[in-house]
Amino acid sequence: MRWIWIDRFLTFDKAKAASAVKYLTLAEDHFAQHFPGYPVMPVPLMLEGLAQTGGILVGDANDFKEKVVLAKLANVKFTADAVAGQELVYKVKMESLRAEGAIISGEVFADDMLIGTAEIQFAHLDSARSGAIFGDHNFVFTGELSRMLTLARAAAKS
Repeated sequence: MRWIWIDRFLTFDKAKAASAVKYLTLAEDHFAQHFPGYPVMPVPLMLEGLAQTGGILVGDANDFKEKVVLAKLANVKFTADAVAGQELVYKVKMESLRAEGAIISGEVFADDMLIGTAEIQFAHLDSARSGAIFGDHNFVFTGELSRMLTLARAAAKS
């Protein structure tokens, strides 16, 4: 199963807000089992896509000098299913950014209809204390997530 739950950024406003899209296709592994005959996107995977969108916004605000990890989900509410064939859009807004972490508010849309909201709290792992455990390498922002942000920045400049 894949780990990245966003396909690309639509907008990116450093330390303020971002939006990303996820195209739901029957080729996704989770649709085969969730649920046979009625392929719906599991809410935890939509929350992960929202958290990835917000986590990149938070990480970029400090130029990725801190490891950003999801700390808490609050006020989560989903009112409808997202099904194969739909386009999900994740919209996040930075509500608070502090040395110890950040809070974002997020919305999930399926084909332009609001289907979910959440407040997500992120923690910054203190590099002095976590370095011995996790090392200096920023294991959160690598590979595909980094490439998506690079593409979003390039699109914003054009």
